[in-house]
Amino acid sequence: MPSRSTKSPLRIGLAAACWLATLGAAFAQSPPQGLGVQITASSGNVAAATATATLAAAVGKVTYICGFSITSAGSTGAAVVSPTVTNVITGTMTFTYASEVGATLGNPALIVPFTPCISANAPNTTIPVSVPSLGAGNTNTTVSAWGYQR
Repeated sequence: MPSRSTKSPLRIGLAAACWLATLGAAFAQSPPQGLGVQITASSGNVAAATATATLAAAVGKVTYICGFSITSAGSTGAAVVSPTVTNVITGTMTFTYASEVGATLGNPALIVPFTPCISANAPNTTIPVSVPSLGAGNTNTTVSAWGYQR
């Protein structure tokens, strides 16, 4: 009988495949080596108001967004809002995000990676990611975005 410390080839192969898939996704989110400067932005904590994270513009460079996340607490009443990513190459991107009833409850996070990353519609242009107010009783909403410039 094999000892418990013996790992089956299938188990090792699956672990390696998962590691490579994770590694590939991580590299897909970064600019190609030497071709860009990574940037991030965050709204900070916002209570019952629009939360916006804006990837900055740089003179003579194009800004790219590689993803964003929205995290928040619930609201006094249920809310469904439409977060947007603006100033991207083919126009505004709109998503749907819902708030739980209960100000002390946590809403599910919305995490959206873009592979490949998406460029701004022109050089020297910001890329804002905004989530509208989740309404009364919402004390915590945060938007973060990441990307690069080149």
